[in-house]
Amino acid sequence: MRLARRIIVPHKLHMDTQLSDDLGEIEWRISDQPVAYPDALQVMEQRVADIRSGTAPEMVWLLEHPSLYTAGTSATDEELLDRNRFPVYETGRGGRYTYHGPGQRVAYVMLDLKKRGGDVRKYVCNLEEWVIRTLADFNVIGERRDGRVGIWVRRGAPANPASREDKIGAIGVRIRRWVTFHGIAINVDPELEHFSGIVPCGIEEHGVTSLWDLGVTATSYDVDSALRARFDDVFNSRDKDDG
Repeated sequence: MRLARRIIVPHKLHMDTQLSDDLGEIEWRISDQPVAYPDALQVMEQRVADIRSGTAPEMVWLLEHPSLYTAGTSATDEELLDRNRFPVYETGRGGRYTYHGPGQRVAYVMLDLKKRGGDVRKYVCNLEEWVIRTLADFNVIGERRDGRVGIWVRRGAPANPASREDKIGAIGVRIRRWVTFHGIAINVDPELEHFSGIVPCGIEEHGVTSLWDLGVTATSYDVDSALRARFDDVFNSRDKDDG
């Protein structure tokens, strides 16, 4: 596997690039300052169009947003508990309400599914696996749950009445003409109380957690490195094997 050198440019959007043996060039962007949601959406929309037209490579963009709520296509009004707390943005991704803010690493993924087999279900499964493998680098066991979107961690032994499951990773997907956008979010060290203004992903009976809440003092840059390494493990290696 060939890894490109990481470039840090303070207060600007910085980028490094990885060449993939079979799938062509993937552009990696990392923003070291919070990106306004409308600005991020505009960038994604343009990149999706450019990927579709063949004028730009696929892209993965790692960033944080200022505190805000987003509403997916299945969001309902009653799940927005405090509509005056943070800005609320409607978005075309699947899912319901979620929170984004400082301390949460967002990865927006713009891939051409047509050249990756055209399997939407596999793509969503790969996003889940990407989060699970990234968390495993920090000795955190992330798990899927039937009927619940996202990645979950178990708190306490199953037989313990005080045990619970908390969400640590969110997934929201939109696909236009076989090009993906939106993606995943991993809670590194966000203010967890900020989730109280919504019913996160429409699930009231479970909570949210973060790496720091679990005692893992990782930084966003640590998570970036793990995401970068595990991306090839999941997306490129699997696609090669399936081909």
